[in-house]
Amino acid sequence: MKQAPKELAQEIRTEVKDKRSYLSVIERLNKASVDKHWEAYADIAWDDPELQIDRNDPRWILPDIDKLGRTEWYRSQPAEIQAQIGLWRVATAMKIGLQFENLLKRGLLNYAYRLPNGRPEFRYVYHETTEECHHGMMFQEFVNRTKMPIRGMPRSLRLIAEVTPLIPLINTELFFVFVLGGEDPIDYVQRKSLKEGHIKHPLEETIMRIHIAEEARHISFARHYLKHRVPGMAPFRRRYLGLVTPVILGVMARIMLSPPGTMVRRFRIPPEVIREVYASQEAQDEIRNSVGKVRDLMAELGLITRANKRLWKAFGIWSEPRARRGGSAAKAA
Repeated sequence: MKQAPKELAQEIRTEVKDKRSYLSVIERLNKASVDKHWEAYADIAWDDPELQIDRNDPRWILPDIDKLGRTEWYRSQPAEIQAQIGLWRVATAMKIGLQFENLLKRGLLNYAYRLPNGRPEFRYVYHETTEECHHGMMFQEFVNRTKMPIRGMPRSLRLIAEVTPLIPLINTELFFVFVLGGEDPIDYVQRKSLKEGHIKHPLEETIMRIHIAEEARHISFARHYLKHRVPGMAPFRRRYLGLVTPVILGVMARIMLSPPGTMVRRFRIPPEVIREVYASQEAQDEIRNSVGKVRDLMAELGLITRANKRLWKAFGIWSEPRARRGGSAAKAA
């Protein structure tokens, strides 16, 4: 017999109050960071001939299953241009990734700065910061080797993003929602790309596999931190977090999955092609699905209400959470 949603949410709130379980998770994450980690310049053979980047390499050409790759406009371009567009998009994703992780590292260090002696989170935060530093180095090295003028985030957004590292000084729960808002969509896309066999170049695949493996720990920490902290928040702070979360997720998912403006201008991609690809129902479904795990978590923690559900719908990221469809809350966590 399926549990009623309220009973399930109450069960989750009870479970995450168990401090021993929370500390056990941090201990396992700390051990995993010691046992299995990668270094940008020790574990990637950058000068291996097989890993060299040629912007005209046909392995960068987008497959037909890709929304842009199957348009008539894209398929009508010379093979070299198709390859350059595919590489530009990969490099832009990496540039945005390193910019986001730069903000994340600064926020994590602000969070760690205020932790008292003896807190296990301190060690994990420094493990994560170290790993993110290596991610930034390998992303930037990839971008440099394309010899393309990749910018990443739009300039206006970069200015706004500079306030992000200050969030932990005010509200750590909000900061870790921001963390999931940036990490979950790209993790979703990378896992899907590998699973469906879209990645053809060995350097891209190597970087992606390293990133997925270590980001799994980072995402796990953020999720367990929220599960541990949110139930004890004051009611008005919970309401505020519930209202802000769909805004953060809706914006972040679009940043990660939308076409880079510089690419559109450089290759003169027609507006109607952009609308066909990125305003389609398929594209909207991709954005909604990319935040599915965070949406499930928010439902489990009781942060989705009748009122703020309108925001989830307004940002196009609403779907009935798994817990409410009778799925296992434990698996969703």
